[in-house]
Amino acid sequence: MLKKAGHKITVHPKDEIIPRSKLLKGVKGCDAILSLLTDKINDEIFKAAGPQLQIVANFAVGFDNIDLDAAKRRGITITNTPSDKVNESVAEHTFALMLSLARRIPEADHFAKRGLYKGWSPTLLTGTDMRHKTIGLIGAGRIGSMAARRGVLGFNMKLLYSDLKPNKKIEKELGAKRVSQAALLKKADFISLHVPLLPSTKHLISDAEFKLMKPTAFLVNTARGPVIHEKALLRALKAKRIAGAALDVFECEPAIDCDLRDNMELKSHENVILTPHIASATEEARRDMSEIAAKNIIAVLKGKKPLTPAK
Repeated sequence: MLKKAGHKITVHPKDEIIPRSKLLKGVKGCDAILSLLTDKINDEIFKAAGPQLQIVANFAVGFDNIDLDAAKRRGITITNTPSDKVNESVAEHTFALMLSLARRIPEADHFAKRGLYKGWSPTLLTGTDMRHKTIGLIGAGRIGSMAARRGVLGFNMKLLYSDLKPNKKIEKELGAKRVSQAALLKKADFISLHVPLLPSTKHLISDAEFKLMKPTAFLVNTARGPVIHEKALLRALKAKRIAGAALDVFECEPAIDCDLRDNMELKSHENVILTPHIASATEEARRDMSEIAAKNIIAVLKGKKPLTPAK
């Protein structure tokens, strides 16, 4: 799409986090940058690119990797890639994690592959039903609502949500009830996080929040890693304050564990599921994200308004 629009394209040749020195060198003279969430885009990058830089199109829904204030000072447009296809992919992965926690699927898979299955037993790897349980959404935007819809319509689950704004649509369609975060943490069987990473949401879930949860509750995070205080999560797991957790994102990403001195303790818990930031990793979602990023660049370089400006 970009080549057809007449633009010269430079692509980093390796599928890796671009080393900072190469990124600074690579953006020099560019009119547009198509960045990944692993690229820290700040004033250093803007300065290296030069005054002709018009747009940074971030290949992600979130844009906490970009210094929006620095971009605004320089008059640089920042865009992201929200779409229903991306939202559906993340919602599917979120619900898949809930199901996997409830039915202990990764544990069972590991058990069978290690040759430990010697015959049926009434107590072997017993999990919990999802039917009639309560989902608690912290952040009831598009992704959270889509994930919850699968539970309510498919499993007759109840729905609570905590958000700064009421979501009348899910209240009407899914019977959702808006409650305080504290009330949600006390009542929910499955707590799913769907908030952006902001100063106000960093460590949103820490020791005090874990103490409010039911010992049978499961925590799922497909938002941003630092929303959960990793050490607090480890303390909660050790004390059996919660039944388990599923994480697609990590506080010190790309490291799965912030503190290497604890022998990667996060990986040692059988009731913890870890996936490597793949919630939106479907062919359909990635294609849609690519097209949106390209369309934003083409529009801005033509002097038009972007399709999806970051806000």
